[in-house]
Amino acid sequence: MRLTTKQDIEAPAAFVFAVMTDFDAWERAAMRRGAEVARTDTLRQPGIGMGWRIKFNFRGKARVLALKFTEVDPGNRLAFTGDAPTVGGNASVELMELSTRRTRVTVITEIKPKTLAAKLFVQTMKLAKSKMQTRFEDRVGRIGADIEDRYKRSKA
Repeated sequence: MRLTTKQDIEAPAAFVFAVMTDFDAWERAAMRRGAEVARTDTLRQPGIGMGWRIKFNFRGKARVLALKFTEVDPGNRLAFTGDAPTVGGNASVELMELSTRRTRVTVITEIKPKTLAAKLFVQTMKLAKSKMQTRFEDRVGRIGADIEDRYKRSKA
């Protein structure tokens, strides 16, 4: 199953990219939402090969996801892969500078089931795709609004 959305953000592309690659902040955000996050790599600087083991509750069950940073085109694109016992997937974030103070962010995620139970779950998600798409767009929109607020605060 694939979900895609675009969000225009009132901030320069360099600022948006810096926020997107602030992996420590993303780790803290996940922990604030109840996830357990542990780094699985030994890199001292952010870069390709970074990895995380993320434990979280979803639909009443504890889930574990191995997330890996797989691709970067500085200022333009980030890509990640995720692997769990029942599903795998990937996500990419692409940035396009619309003007000196406006950036379009395109987020693409794809989930691939590995087991029969996961295939049934993904099929159920596909039946409710419009609802899933709306939730996805809302979440990306909230992230975009947060980035805009950070940019405004940095200029004040």
